[in-house]
Amino acid sequence: MTAYDPPDRPQPGAADAYDAAGTAYDAVVLAGGAARRLGGADKPGVHVGGRALLDRVLAACAEAAGTVVVADRRPTVRPVVWAREDPPGGGPLAALEAGLRHTTAPQVVVLSADLPFLEETTVRRLLGALQVEGAPERGPEGALLTDPGGRDQPLVAAYRADALRRVLGALAAEYGELTGLPLRRLTGALDLTRISDPVASFDCDTWEDIAAARARIKEHGNVLDEWISAVKDELGIDLDVDTGGLLDLARDAAHGVARPAAPLTTFLVGYAAARAGGGPEAVAEAARKAAALALRWADEDVPDAKPDTEARTGPEAGAGAEAGRGPASENAPDAG
Repeated sequence: MTAYDPPDRPQPGAADAYDAAGTAYDAVVLAGGAARRLGGADKPGVHVGGRALLDRVLAACAEAAGTVVVADRRPTVRPVVWAREDPPGGGPLAALEAGLRHTTAPQVVVLSADLPFLEETTVRRLLGALQVEGAPERGPEGALLTDPGGRDQPLVAAYRADALRRVLGALAAEYGELTGLPLRRLTGALDLTRISDPVASFDCDTWEDIAAARARIKEHGNVLDEWISAVKDELGIDLDVDTGGLLDLARDAAHGVARPAAPLTTFLVGYAAARAGGGPEAVAEAARKAAALALRWADEDVPDAKPDTEARTGPEAGAGAEAGRGPASENAPDAG
């Protein structure tokens, strides 16, 4: 278990920023462990915040050019390539080598499948730590997270693929095989940089860890974001949601119309956005129209409110009244 402490996440600095338009990366997720401390339970399939642990990790590395999961096949939130070490259960280095065979990118993010708080920003930060401005070939061979106790977490890391292949090949030649070798044989042979992140490095080895993760997910400051992420995964959609805007719309509908109008209005906004082609812009436009309608509806309940035509002032109102022109007068029945 990695000890869990909930301080604020460290914010990446300029040196840690990862240019998504730069070098591509592949991801290898190791998900075939025995989970002995969980009594042999299917750890990658254990749910935290309504999502399987494996799916949470896959969401964090969604920007990978290709993702390999080293484990037996199972349903996942997005398509992946499956691999298995031979024999199964041969340990992390054997599993890593099996996954690495299916990668082609110059950089590889290596992750375990039990990281409930890993996010895309952390993955980008690890990749950014491999870069040296103006001389990318001079950067470290790997960047990994450390836990609150300063211990290396080599399965929350980004590596240069050629360095991984070189060291794994050397270890296989020295020991005859990779089965059963510990991860420190790998990390001890690489030039590494380390990043402290007590939240993203938190892993779930015991049921106590699972309980702690579930409790944090449901804390007030996290629950809405976690719930929206879970719903998007469940529905198979990838959309940046303006949570504040939709909540404002729901509030206006509830206060200005009736409480049941809030969920129904947001549903109709989503439906309208889908009819308009989807995307954040379509959602924003539909929400804008619905919010304006809710405010107009509420304005009609204001005491002493005057009709629009009486409330108008200024030259435009006067011109219309003087000549009796406009759509209303044009369509009025003939008095004669």
